[in-house]
Amino acid sequence: MVPRAPNSPVPLDICHLAKAIEAVGDRWTLLILRSSLFGVRRFDDYQKELGIPRTVLSGRLSKLVAAGVMAKQSYKEDGKRARPEYVLTDAGEALRPVLMALTQWGDDWLSEGAAPPISFTHSKSRQNVRSAFVDEDGRETKMSEMRISLRR
Repeated sequence: MVPRAPNSPVPLDICHLAKAIEAVGDRWTLLILRSSLFGVRRFDDYQKELGIPRTVLSGRLSKLVAAGVMAKQSYKEDGKRARPEYVLTDAGEALRPVLMALTQWGDDWLSEGAAPPISFTHSKSRQNVRSAFVDEDGRETKMSEMRISLRR
């Protein structure tokens, strides 16, 4: 068993948050996911958009595929050889609210007063949408109203 800090009740090797951070928590991986959510699918497009070294990009994409966050598919342009593209799996799509929450955090704490460059809006009402925690009955729950409980 992995040792834990005095205030951490869950060992790292069984903590799902720690596992999620291991799967998607570094800078390049999060930027790849960001680009994927905006529709980027091809290696060269990721490389051009992010300015990421090719070896780093290859490693991160392989890690995302191995983690089940992305799937590697083949595409072929006329007169060219088949090449891979990377699409989000259901697990990757499920990261949308996580990235939305990170975007909101950046808007709230890192914007230095600048207007957010993107917004999230409801497709029908056109009202701005923010991520929030809700209880099982659908009521919004503030952080101050929550507690972390261990399941035994």
